[in-house]
Amino acid sequence: MEPITTSAISEFLYIQIATRLENQIKQNLLKSGDKLPSVRALSQEQGISLSTAFKAYVELESMGMIEARPKSGYYVKILPARFNRAPEVKPPLKKIREVNVSQMIAMIHENMQEEGVLRLSMSAPPINLIPMAKLSKSMAEAIRKSPNGNINYENIQGNISLRKQIAKQAFSWGGSVTENDIVTTQGCMEALVFCLRAVTRPGDTVAIESPTYFGIFNVMLSLELNVLEIPVHPDQGADIEYLKRAMEKVEIKACLFVTNFSNPVGSCMPEEKKEQLVRLLTKKKIPLIEDDIYGEIYFGKSRPRTCKSFDKQGWVLLCSSVSKTLAPGYRVGWCIPGRFKDQVIQIKSMHTITSATPTQAAIAHFFETGRYDLHMRNLRRALYTQCQRYMQAILDYFPANTKMTRPGGGYVLWIELDKNVDAFKLYQEALVKKYQHSTRTNF
Repeated sequence: MEPITTSAISEFLYIQIATRLENQIKQNLLKSGDKLPSVRALSQEQGISLSTAFKAYVELESMGMIEARPKSGYYVKILPARFNRAPEVKPPLKKIREVNVSQMIAMIHENMQEEGVLRLSMSAPPINLIPMAKLSKSMAEAIRKSPNGNINYENIQGNISLRKQIAKQAFSWGGSVTENDIVTTQGCMEALVFCLRAVTRPGDTVAIESPTYFGIFNVMLSLELNVLEIPVHPDQGADIEYLKRAMEKVEIKACLFVTNFSNPVGSCMPEEKKEQLVRLLTKKKIPLIEDDIYGEIYFGKSRPRTCKSFDKQGWVLLCSSVSKTLAPGYRVGWCIPGRFKDQVIQIKSMHTITSATPTQAAIAHFFETGRYDLHMRNLRRALYTQCQRYMQAILDYFPANTKMTRPGGGYVLWIELDKNVDAFKLYQEALVKKYQHSTRTNF
């Protein structure tokens, strides 16, 4: 075992000091505008070196928590008090708005690749945070180690090494599964489709969150399923009491919820509510399809548990992928379908036969080498810092009556503007402004 160096101890110290100060700011013990001790004073007060004290302040500054003022020192920047005004919980709309949703989505996708457009509608890791060189190395190593260069058909249930690695990862969310419980897919959306097809038939009703990711509606439409919208609380997730009352009036064949850092609200259902939800649905024998694609992107000290971790009878079908954490284009996903595994495998055999061999092998190798854990530590820290900066920018530049969530992970901030603001018209005007600016700068 290698000895811990002085530089390593210094690294631990500055993170510890920064974390303690961060907690004081979040708890409002240090308020916006408060002056912090000088670097020298912090050094003497905490018994640390000047460089360690300086690095602690630099860390907080990079997170958008504090700011350095020339010839004055460091000051608290974040305004926690205004974060208390979270968006309100609203019941699903009774009437359909006169808006062409398909046209709206098409316009957003059309501008996805437009140069100079900041894609706030896409929840995916930016290219600069993806370890492309290490991913390429894992791909090359996986191909080199394969006796046939990974050009063969893969096992229908999925790459065995990958499934073993996913089973190991399950420990972090409280799961106890083996590689035999897992079925790989081409991304998480395919996993959701397979699971929905396994537990429903055309014309059935599925309970989903409201609001939810627009792609879910497209899936429901393609499978000819009816939807029952369940209101989502910004902190608590899907309203379980509303779901209970709905069950008395509507025959629900399945539920599809994003329990950890949902898109677009960013809510994370507390553990006791997850357990309550699983008990309720198990008693009613209603399958729960749990989309856990954002579960690994947590900002706290530990990963939130899943509903699947409370599942004792196999009624929870967990779906996930590496699309939001590592490699969107690799299309490596999976599901843990519990008692519905045989049905999912049968559907997969009719739909895609097997998943892509090279990308599964590459992701398995990336997991095996420990690169994934290191990457996720860096990604979580970077996304947390970006989240803080976005919140600060919203406080600085948006109208005073703006409301927003305080997500504990994931990619999204749910912002509620004044009722007189049409968000889609705002989006269109922003595009026009971008084009006007481009025209001016080209001359």
